[in-house]
Amino acid sequence: MTAEIICVGTELLLGDIVNTNAQFLSRELAELGISVLHQHVIGDNPGRLRDLVKEAKSRSDLLVFSGGLGPTEDDLTKETVASCYGDTLAFDAEEWDKIVAYFTRTGRTVTPNNRKQAMVPTKGHKLPNAHGTAPGAWFEDDGCIAVLMPGVPREMKAMWAEDIRPVLLQRQNCTIHSKTLRVLGGESSIASKVSPLFASENPTAAIYCKIGESEIRVTARAATEAEAETACDARIAEFRKILGPNAYDVDVPGLEYTVVHLLQQKGLHAATAESCTGGLVAEKITNVPGSSEVFGYGFVTYAEAAKAKLLGVDPTLIEQYNVVSGPVAVAMAYGALQASGADLAVGITGIAGPGGALPGKPVGTVYLAGADARSGKAWLMRLELGGYAERSIIRTRAALYALDMLRRMALGLDVPDSVRFTPETADRNLDI
Repeated sequence: MTAEIICVGTELLLGDIVNTNAQFLSRELAELGISVLHQHVIGDNPGRLRDLVKEAKSRSDLLVFSGGLGPTEDDLTKETVASCYGDTLAFDAEEWDKIVAYFTRTGRTVTPNNRKQAMVPTKGHKLPNAHGTAPGAWFEDDGCIAVLMPGVPREMKAMWAEDIRPVLLQRQNCTIHSKTLRVLGGESSIASKVSPLFASENPTAAIYCKIGESEIRVTARAATEAEAETACDARIAEFRKILGPNAYDVDVPGLEYTVVHLLQQKGLHAATAESCTGGLVAEKITNVPGSSEVFGYGFVTYAEAAKAKLLGVDPTLIEQYNVVSGPVAVAMAYGALQASGADLAVGITGIAGPGGALPGKPVGTVYLAGADARSGKAWLMRLELGGYAERSIIRTRAALYALDMLRRMALGLDVPDSVRFTPETADRNLDI
């Protein structure tokens, strides 16, 4: 089955609204094994919409619409598509009662133009909208399907999940199962290592780039859910074998979830001492439900005086090596361990920019130290993140490295591209 996505709304063309619906629908259709041939954004113009529908209808099996189902005069998607499919619209009293009830429930006053939203197909059928006032519509003609959904993302996603996806899945005559592998590193470097695994048609695999990491989404089609899941697991195992520890988890929202769950499993507590990241690592950890079991102390020591007062960093150390240095990051990590009584701690100091560059230390220079109270093992990294330019990206990537260091310490893994040290290591040897 082939498909085209048509997002209707002049506000989309003007850039007033970001078109997240197209991204969502593309991923959903790919997961169903439906090939998306085209994506379209078109304004509220019935003539141009009619031409597009006729053209798309002649070459694709499924047209997926979002937007243009509102009560105003320029909301003409339903009327236009109905005419292209040889259908008409009729007033639905039951749907009108739902609309009135929705307005009453939300403390709003229904207006006459809302009656327009109660018009439904006579040959096709309506798609209920439990989250708004605009019902969707389903049309079929000469083997081509058109599904119409509201443009509001919340309403569109609910209608898709509840009324459209199950029918399309049934027509595909198979079960679809997906899993997402999260991997540290950029899209290009990951793809170059595992490119042969993307060539398979079943299971399929697609990679999506995030800041500092990527997602590999594996989707399998099979006769049963169990068979599809088994196929997904087998393919993910192949990815993990090639990518190693950088492939850190499956079906989690982010690395912080993996870190918290690991700490819980191993009965460990972690602490953070942050400067340039301003508490971002602690924020990510504490966003995870249950994090209070494993995280009790997060020190934001932005000022030099705070590093001395809260973490016991010797001011002469800062004077000798600079506040942005390996010895200071190490002192921060050890200070967090001592002050918190935690098992693991990280210390971060750096230059997030846009100003503040130092000789030999440009914007984006970050020092990250991790210390393990159980084993006495510790690691120091110098990160060069200035190529990303934006302050927010530098901070986010630094936080990601810190979370990964906690993960690796919890698992007893080495930290790549780092220097090993102990409490006895001379400060000069940490000036990297």
